Amino acid sequence: MGLNRTAKGIVLVPTLLLGGAFLAAAAWADGPGDSNRNLAISLGAILMGSGLLAQLLPEPPPESGDPDPDPPGG
Repeated sequence: MGLNRTAKGIVLVPTLLLGGAFLAAAAWADGPGDSNRNLAISLGAILMGSGLLAQLLPEPPPESGDPDPDPPGG
């Protein structure tokens, strides 16, 4: 089964949302969560990067040709 635009969108949306959430958590980390700032930044960057990288994967060429070139009765 080849890649298509719908599958790319299904991958892109959650990775961007989760990556943005991790980066936002890193930006507002105060107190005891401050020690996890580097982890949140790296997870957010990895998620956002993988989602954007999935958009760069090449799509297979569309199938050419008529599946039934000589329909019956026509």
